[in-house]
Amino acid sequence: MTRAVRILRAANIAYTGYRYTYINGGGTAQFASEFGVDEHSVIKTLVLEDDRGEPLTVLMHGDQKVSTKTLARQLGVKAIQPCEPAVANRYSGYRVGGTSPFGTRREMPVYCQSSIAQLSRIYINGGSRGYMISMRTEDMLSLLKPNLLEFAQSNRA
Repeated sequence: MTRAVRILRAANIAYTGYRYTYINGGGTAQFASEFGVDEHSVIKTLVLEDDRGEPLTVLMHGDQKVSTKTLARQLGVKAIQPCEPAVANRYSGYRVGGTSPFGTRREMPVYCQSSIAQLSRIYINGGSRGYMISMRTEDMLSLLKPNLLEFAQSNRA
């Protein structure tokens, strides 16, 4: 049982777990393909840091990228960039590829692409590589209380 699952159970949040074939670099597309779901509803959890080295958790649709320039501008910082995997692991307590926004080792602000809130149900990492959970979006929003912002860019950009 992962920390993420323990957090969801403690909060009495209903979820369904899914084991899938983890492929390094396969990301949300691997899960979406294996289970026949729209990658737009598969949410990736990213650990980034600002120019002062402060970490933040970012939630984005699987089929879109984070515009770090747009996010930095909205947060009033000079730059935001991905953490090195070892640093992200330290902040979150999860291995990259298995990062969940629930039960992170270090409390970090959570920023969520606002269009995610329009989905009725999401798939999001359950706290280990090869394990996703499905839950009502409103439950995720209630538990994480993320800042809803617009910072998506198409993967084609």
